[in-house]
Amino acid sequence: MIRNATPDDSRAICEIYNYYILNSHATFETESLEVPEMEKRISRVVDELALPWLVLTDDQKIMGYAYATQWKGRAAYLHTVETTIYLHQDTFGEGLGSKLYGKLMDQLKKSHFHSILGGIALPNDASVALHEKLGFVKVGLLKDVGYKFGRWIDVGYWQLLVNE
Repeated sequence: MIRNATPDDSRAICEIYNYYILNSHATFETESLEVPEMEKRISRVVDELALPWLVLTDDQKIMGYAYATQWKGRAAYLHTVETTIYLHQDTFGEGLGSKLYGKLMDQLKKSHFHSILGGIALPNDASVALHEKLGFVKVGLLKDVGYKFGRWIDVGYWQLLVNE
């Protein structure tokens, strides 16, 4: 089941996200998040920005989450969002990412957004494949913009234009 996230989901979302913080370069955060911080992040996206934050559940367990957030704070970026998805580390290859991210894209396509961006710390073949499966096109590469685990990391940007 895919549903809207609530602050009550913060603990499970933290568990998923903290795995990536500590074990991968998918996020450039380096210290685990506490539940109150995740509650603030969810509230900001859902309440302040009025953007979707979705969770995918299986028998009441959260298996992943995806959300959209503003791209930049300037008024001319109003029709552009950046999206994010994280799945529980034990769920790869089950097609859950396509279902969850696809649902997020469906919601965004029904709104006023024209451009959806996905930033991917590279290499990340699974994330690249997911974005391209859903119609995103690679539009840029930023070299050596992150430093984690003793090495420089590139970030690629993929874009999906909607409501043309």
